[in-house]
Amino acid sequence: MRVVIALCLIAPFVAMLWVDSYAKVDPTFIGIPFFYWYQMLWVLLSTSLTMIAYKLWQRDQRARKGGASA
Repeated sequence: MRVVIALCLIAPFVAMLWVDSYAKVDPTFIGIPFFYWYQMLWVLLSTSLTMIAYKLWQRDQRARKGGASA
């Protein structure tokens, strides 16, 4: 579970630090160069991945507390 949480939190950093993968103009999306819309897409993806990681963390903590008291 914690590996999945870590991957959810690390993925946006890796995607944004690997600049060569998105340092280009084409393909454009509604007239916006790839460089810009790719980064904006990752803002939304990062939010979703952080939310998923938080929910998984809560579930993991509940499972650990439930398992310790049984």
